[in-house]
Order: sequence, then C-alpha cells, then structure tokens
Amino acid sequence: MHKHHNALGLATTHSTVSRSVGEIANTKPVQPVTLIRPHAAARAARFFVEKFPGRSLYAVKANPSPDLLRVLWDNGITHYDVASIAEVRLVARTLPDATLCFMHPVKAAEAIEEAYFTHGCRTFSLDSLEELEKIQLATRHAEDLTLCVRLRVSSEHSMLSLASKFGAAPHEAKELLFAARQAADALGICFHVGSQAMTPEAYSSALERVRAAIVEAAVTVDVIDVGGGFPSSYPGMEPPPLERYFETIHRAFESLPVSYSSELWAEPGRALCAEYSSIIVRVERRRGDELYINDGAYGALFDAAHIGWRFPVELLREPDSRAKPMPFSFYGPTCDDMDHMVGPFMLPADTKAGDYIEIGMLGAYGSAMRTAFNGFGSDETVIMHDEPMVSLYVEADDEVASNVVTL
Repeated sequence: MHKHHNALGLATTHSTVSRSVGEIANTKPVQPVTLIRPHAAARAARFFVEKFPGRSLYAVKANPSPDLLRVLWDNGITHYDVASIAEVRLVARTLPDATLCFMHPVKAAEAIEEAYFTHGCRTFSLDSLEELEKIQLATRHAEDLTLCVRLRVSSEHSMLSLASKFGAAPHEAKELLFAARQAADALGICFHVGSQAMTPEAYSSALERVRAAIVEAAVTVDVIDVGGGFPSSYPGMEPPPLERYFETIHRAFESLPVSYSSELWAEPGRALCAEYSSIIVRVERRRGDELYINDGAYGALFDAAHIGWRFPVELLREPDSRAKPMPFSFYGPTCDDMDHMVGPFMLPADTKAGDYIEIGMLGAYGSAMRTAFNGFGSDETVIMHDEPMVSLYVEADDEVASNVVTL
C-alpha cells in the first residue's frame, strides 16, 4: 500500500555523497531528489545565536524535519516555536531538553492541557480574552505561565501578509494585556510582521505599536517577541543584510518602556532553513516556454504555484549550455491545471525534455507542504557538502563557519 507523505517526523533514507549536483543528475534519477545541506542550516543557526540581540525560537512550521531540528539544536537553538500539538510532540520526542513555546493564538483546550502537563510547555500565545480563559482552565490556573499577547501589526513591508487572521486590535489590547498580566508569571507581547519582510523598518514600525500598547495598558512587560518574517534571498527578492534588521530591532527594543531584565525574542523560520535544501527535477516535456517537470504545486513547489514565489534554478547539463537564458514557466506532474508555476524561471533557451534542473532555497516550506496527490512524490534524500545556490551567510566568520555539524 502506498504510504502518504507526512512531513512531521518523516523518516527518510539518506545517503551522503561527495559528488557534485551535476554528477547526481548524471545518474538519471526518475523521481525528484531532495538535496539537504546540514552545514548551511548549522551556519544560519550560529549566525542568529551569535548576532541576534536576544533569544531565537525556531518556527517549526517552516520545516519540521527531525534531522533539521537536531542540526539547529547542535548549533545553539534551544527554544522552539510550536504551533500544533503534533509539533509539540515532535520536538519533545526529538529534543527532550528543548524549551517549547506554543505560539499559535488559537489552540484546542486539549492541546494546551497536553502541552502543559505532558510536555512541560509553559509559554503560550493568545490574542483574545476567550483564549486567555481557555489557557487558564486547561492548565488549571497554573502560576508559572509566560503569556504572550499577540498584537495585530501591519504586513505592508512583507511579501506575504499575516495581518488579518491573528492579533489583538488596538482597542482590544489594553483590557487583554491587563487581564493577561494578572494571570501570568511573565507577560510578553508578540507580533508578526508577515513573511519575507524586505526592510528592517517592518520591525521598528511594529515596535512603535508595542510601545503604544504598553503605555496605554500601563503594565510591566517581561518579554518582547518580534516574531518571524526574517527574509532569505530569492530572485527578485534580495533583502538587506540581516545585521541591519538586528540593529533596528535592538535600537527599538532598548527604547521601550520595559524593565532592564525584559527579554527580547524572535521566531525565525525561513531564515534558518531556506538554504537547507533544494531539489533536482527532470523535464518531461517542453511546450514553447512551458516545461513539464516531475515536482510541483502539490510537492516542494507549493509556494511557486500558489503565491507566485520565484526560486533560483540551474540547468544541470555537461558541458554547460551556451544558449542565452529565457523565461520559462513550469507545470508539475499531476493532472491538475493549478499545478502551474508561472515564474519566470530563467534557464537556457535550449532546455529540453530529459534535462535536469536544480531548484534551490526550498528548505523553508518545501518539504512541509508536500503531499502525495495523484500518486506523485519522492522521499529520496541526499546529504550534500557543497554550498546552497544562494546564501545570506556564506561570508560569515570563517573560523565559525568551518565548525560544521552534519548528520
């Protein structure tokens, strides 16, 4: 019987090679091959641990691979932003000593209860009085809770908005912060500026909203959590250096009306794992400027299909093609018209059926969004030691970067 893919806790067969990506393509794989680069994730983790002026919580939803979780842990990431009871169980099972922070603002009471009593979770996010009451009842009015009130902030500087589903509105914040302060051992304020924030000002603007909420509610705040949104580099989306984001956040945090002992947190997801993996796909057909490939919208390329995300691509052919690049769109392998990735993806004009292409920067959400729709999909995974197609960290301190932790 066919076993459907399950990203949470999936056990895959790994092989470690010293071959190049091109040499793997020369073996003519029939199914897509996932290439993972533990050293790239290790480098990103060290970067955040050493340079972010606070504590970094890995947002597990971006890529829940147990292997990746262990790489991040080995390189200094000790706190994990979990958003479901399945993620709570996964991290607790994979990293028993990790600190779990349940940062989904709307949770099932049973999930809260299990997270607290079975897995030792003490940090919970909320954005309503109803959720506060639910947390109190599910934890039996525990007195050791860190409660993070999520504020609604703008996503205007980000490629993907997260401004409508969650977050207390300005007129709701005062009452909610005051009530949470009475119930919490430690009170936090959190927000999310949206995914792939393209300017550091996204965080300074959001922290001004935090300042206003603190002043209006007149409460003592112990944690400021700036959430996720830290970007990676993609074609047409090249962000400023992450150090600029950290500097902007640090300046704004230092000016907030909070005590000297207040903590600064962040929840990087994409920025920690985007460079972790790529895939090799085969072209099954060419129709004009459309390439039919063997992965797509229901596989690792969900974002490319459904939100028009562009990923770096490279034709794997020896000798290299000398044809000029031209824009292509992709169709995935399923029978669904929505299995279409507009791109444009720039490849040599002579790209043809039978060619192999590497598609990069798929460590974030690529494996997490996979399904087995229409019977397509492959879990073949190869550990690589080369550099990712694009990197924000490749010029990190040479001595630190050479201390690679691999699987």
